[in-house]
Amino acid sequence: MTALTSMTVAGIMSGTSADGIDVAFTRINPRAGDPAFPALELLGHAGFPFPPALRRAVLAAMNAEAIATAELARLNWRLGQAYSEALAEALESNPLRLDLIGCHGQTIYHQATPARYLGRDAACTWQIGEMAMLAENSGVPVVSNFRPADMVVGGQGAPLVPLLDYVLFRHPARGRVLQNLGGIGNLTALPANAAPSQVVAFDTGPGNMVIDQLMQQLFGKPFDRGGKTGKRGKVLQAVVSNRLREAFFAARPPKTAGREQFGGAYTAHFLKSCRKAGGSPEDTIATATALTAESVALAYSTFLAKKMQLTPVDFIVSGGGARNLTLLQMLRQQLEPLGCNLQASDDLGLPAEAKEAAAFALLAYETWHRRPGNIPSATGAVRPVILGQITHV
Repeated sequence: MTALTSMTVAGIMSGTSADGIDVAFTRINPRAGDPAFPALELLGHAGFPFPPALRRAVLAAMNAEAIATAELARLNWRLGQAYSEALAEALESNPLRLDLIGCHGQTIYHQATPARYLGRDAACTWQIGEMAMLAENSGVPVVSNFRPADMVVGGQGAPLVPLLDYVLFRHPARGRVLQNLGGIGNLTALPANAAPSQVVAFDTGPGNMVIDQLMQQLFGKPFDRGGKTGKRGKVLQAVVSNRLREAFFAARPPKTAGREQFGGAYTAHFLKSCRKAGGSPEDTIATATALTAESVALAYSTFLAKKMQLTPVDFIVSGGGARNLTLLQMLRQQLEPLGCNLQASDDLGLPAEAKEAAAFALLAYETWHRRPGNIPSATGAVRPVILGQITHV
């Protein structure tokens, strides 16, 4: 283990929504009196949408049935350029001297459960984006490819944000649930005064993914800004109830999801169900929004309520879905009867869109100091492991 130092670290994230790149700048310091976990301060953040052609290419590559090797190779390098350009532009408004970068890369396939392939059972994951380009253009070492190390010791390779949740949000007297609403919804549960072994984390189901895909198909828009379209519609409750009977929602944690579960095929079937129920396009968006809200509440009531019921519970929302006011209202209606106080991560000093990028800055810091970054109780791994690979300048 390397002696801990103070570092200025950039985190770079592009998620399953494939809507763009988030950059977070952090200052990470050893914590006085608690050497096990550092302290993190957010210095600044910025977000950049993917150019339309790049977003189309990323979405086409995700979980593709067939795609040319040349296309994947070119996309890998193009994403390296995009991450470099996003970082350079973010630094223009946040002039900092960086010591390290943590870049998640773009997931194009994630299969957390082993499956038979060429005579062997194996899980797999793949995040692309050429990190040699990012390191060279920035002049700073880059830590990337965080998920495989957890998977080879039996973990799901996700979620990895719980380390940040534990460092920033654990509370001596209040239970806290950190719900991210990106393309996929995922949560971290921290009982009051939790030890790392008490952390529970898993994917709850679709976050914005189904809503976004339907907005593109039905309205030609990338997402439901502010939840305005969903607000105009009526929830088709029978469709939501039928969907929540699917096996994923009943499966016990740890569990992960992605476009493999809630991508194009799922959305097409969902749209067909809404049309069969007589729903308008606005009703379909409202129903997809309700699916996200009710799947989050179901996850909490089924797997967490008993663990958290002895203390007040703050239910803290981040990610792009935290800007969808209709989704937040539906979540409030579902969670407040369960004793949860819904609030945004912004209220606690961490802007919703910066959280995941900041998490990978923290993970990069831990990797640089040769310290484990996974929390086995969250991922299902048999032991803590050092995550990622370092690309030096």
